[in-house]
Amino acid sequence: MLLGAYIALLIGLVLNAPGALWHPENRSFIVVVGVIGLWRYSWGMLHFLRSLWYRRVTFRHRRKLVDRLLVRAEAAGAADTVRVPEVWIVVTSFRIRAETAAAVFEAALREAIRYGAPATLVASIVEMGDQRLAKAVFDRLNPPEHVRLMLVRAKGTGKRDGLAIALRAIARARPHPGAVVVVEDGDALLPPGCLERTLPFFRLMPWLAGLTTDEDCLVPEGGRVMRAWHRLRFAQRHLLMCSMALSGRLITLTGRMAVYPVRIATDPSFIDIVQNDSLDHWRLGRFRLLTGEDKSTAYWLLRRGLRMLYVPDVRVVTIEHPPSRNFFRASSVLMLRWFGNMLRANGRAVALGPGRVGLFLWWCLVDQRISMWTPLVGPVTAVCFTIIASPAFLYAYLVWVMLTRLLQALALLTVRPTIDGLYPVLVYYNQVYGAFLKTYALFRLDRQRWTRQNISYRAPVPAWRAGLRAAGSFYMHALALGVLVTAVAVSTGLLPVPARLAALTASF
Repeated sequence: MLLGAYIALLIGLVLNAPGALWHPENRSFIVVVGVIGLWRYSWGMLHFLRSLWYRRVTFRHRRKLVDRLLVRAEAAGAADTVRVPEVWIVVTSFRIRAETAAAVFEAALREAIRYGAPATLVASIVEMGDQRLAKAVFDRLNPPEHVRLMLVRAKGTGKRDGLAIALRAIARARPHPGAVVVVEDGDALLPPGCLERTLPFFRLMPWLAGLTTDEDCLVPEGGRVMRAWHRLRFAQRHLLMCSMALSGRLITLTGRMAVYPVRIATDPSFIDIVQNDSLDHWRLGRFRLLTGEDKSTAYWLLRRGLRMLYVPDVRVVTIEHPPSRNFFRASSVLMLRWFGNMLRANGRAVALGPGRVGLFLWWCLVDQRISMWTPLVGPVTAVCFTIIASPAFLYAYLVWVMLTRLLQALALLTVRPTIDGLYPVLVYYNQVYGAFLKTYALFRLDRQRWTRQNISYRAPVPAWRAGLRAAGSFYMHALALGVLVTAVAVSTGLLPVPARLAALTASF
């Protein structure tokens, strides 16, 4: 109903558009907005087409190969030859609600029981309550002998430390050389049959270095807008991950569920980058990365030219507890964390070059830097034309935004059976406000915080130096936004070019 009302409103706006918008002298507005839009939407269309091809051709062929392998093994009574010889499931849990943690432990144990191979649930916990909870769930399910529980205690200084401690514990246990390690967050529920539908790929593809899956979410608190916003982000992620997976590599292996061969998961350098990854910045100096371990692991694989796989027909469900009931505040906090992780990982991945990363994936990384600025051009251009010409340009921009975001939302029907009527508005919110937050994070890469655990990073520097860095970040961010607004104002004619500068430019 809401989507129908949106479409009806859009049709009404188009039919009643002011005739002045189509005058020849207003073409510059269409050029400025349309050229940027044409570039962005052609790039989006490329992602859309690659996503369709990956899901309906490339991955479908791989799924058929795996299914055929399973059928033959079962017919020959040799199912063990298809299963990986050993599974380690790492769950990092800290300050997770008891009901959520219990559901996560139970889902992981049930999957281990169902899979049939020797399996160990490694619970990386901080508080005694989580230890008791994991033991209680294990005792209640009373799994067979091939399923074990291993408890490791972390300091509570962040997910990186907890994950690294768990991986070192696995290495000390001398796992089977053909084992795999499943890493999942403490709020991620493994769906039934998840291991059976993902792990055989490691038998089919011995070269496979990492694997991740689709995601969706449950948002028990926060209302309809919060739920729609979370589900929209996961749907968009699914489309983009399918597109990138066509290149055989990914720029992130999500912590919600990622699988690695044990030879990689227990490699000392892999564990070290998980725990101690850091970034050298020309202005902010060296600082340790608190969040974004999924970007660190993907970078470790990309740097070595290793192959990765995205499994689009397995969907892990996460239980989301937003940091605030206020949508604007919660979305701002979460986007700052996500975008900060993305930007901290971006520069060094771009530096690997297209030869190692692959041309398409490398350009995706470059585009992450460009796409934080282009969504701001449209609204700034509309405001400039409104000032110098007519408020009707805001009307035209509104129609343009409503139409294009509706099409972007409808494209998600190829990855989800339904879409919410709020999606077109939320797409625009993510693009424009999200772009501003990306630019904010770009100049403050050292600011990091775990929202749920309330852990933040502060560089060990004197207060005067921290204040100087903060002032520098504010100045550079304001300068960059000022340059963007000035460039748009000049291109639209709102800000005239000085005659001397125009003559100098013309001479070249």
